[in-house]
Amino acid sequence: MTSVPHTVTAPAAEEHALRLRLKPKGPTTGYVDGAWWPRSADLVGELPELFAVLAVRLGRIERVTFHLGDFSEPPRRIVHDGERVRLEGFRSQRAGTVTVIGASDRHRVTLLTVPADANPEAAHDVQMAAAHRDNTDTVETLLGRLT
Repeated sequence: MTSVPHTVTAPAAEEHALRLRLKPKGPTTGYVDGAWWPRSADLVGELPELFAVLAVRLGRIERVTFHLGDFSEPPRRIVHDGERVRLEGFRSQRAGTVTVIGASDRHRVTLLTVPADANPEAAHDVQMAAAHRDNTDTVETLLGRLT
């Protein structure tokens, strides 16, 4: 068994559109604050673009939590824009979600995570539903629309 490095530097953001939809700012409802459709199961490779957008809402990103089965095994920390970001995988976190937490710990965004290999039309529809201001569907209900 090989061990994963504890800290790595996040790669530069790729040159393609980020597949992210967020609920409008303000009081939110439901289980998620929007949806993210990464292009792979490589969490470290996918995060830089996500951080660039979410930093507007969250400020400096401090932690990312995710379900252990959703991504390939990442290191415990990455360095992004000169700052360390903790990556914490939990079996107890609801599958199909990623939570990005700002440095103040009061600001966080929980995103539905659409599988990278999802059908494009269904994935788009699920992202739009998850990002609707009044959406209160569970993660399971939203992901169930992909089949």
